[in-house]
Amino acid sequence: MGETALREAICEVGRRLWTKGFTAATDGNISVRLSSGTFLSTPSGISKGFMKPEDLVLVDADGDKIAGTGNVTSEFRTHLAAYEERPDIGAVVHAHPPKAVAASLVGVSLAEPLLPEVVLAIGGIPTVPYATPASAEGGKAIRGIIRRCDAVIIAKHGTLTVGRDVFAAYLTLEKVEHAAETVLWAKLMGTPEQLSASEIEALHRIQRTYFPEARLFQPE
Repeated sequence: MGETALREAICEVGRRLWTKGFTAATDGNISVRLSSGTFLSTPSGISKGFMKPEDLVLVDADGDKIAGTGNVTSEFRTHLAAYEERPDIGAVVHAHPPKAVAASLVGVSLAEPLLPEVVLAIGGIPTVPYATPASAEGGKAIRGIIRRCDAVIIAKHGTLTVGRDVFAAYLTLEKVEHAAETVLWAKLMGTPEQLSASEIEALHRIQRTYFPEARLFQPE
């Protein structure tokens, strides 16, 4: 995909984030890795629902702007940490999906194997400790653990999802928020039952055929 198409793709994902309520006002940020080793990123202070391709900024591997009229998003250091830990990924999406964030506020974990579609397509959704937004803490919080999974919840703040391209990273976010809603509803009704070891192993066998790129994250 060329740079023009990538700019359009980022804007399309931004519209989906805003339409789905995964971001509010100017929250959230999206980036993609270019073959040159540079990155396209959403700028700070712009609604993801109203971006235009020319609004995006070109950023180098140190997080400094190369081109564009806006400022580099304040969360780009967290994106860089994900790219450095995962040379296989091509995109990062950071959002504030309400149900996933709410789960972290009350200590509800989404890392346990409860939903088969999460085990198959994502592997697990861990929560990392709170990190001050727009600081270097975000990158430190997700380092290491992002090697083992494609989605993390940063407690009290938001989610970070990664993928081979920007649409894959976005679709993982959809799965995270859907899982959060399902688990929160289940806890209102009773105590969710985890999948058994044999059920998980059966899912892993299917995963190796149909979702070979998924990470086999397991809670420690």
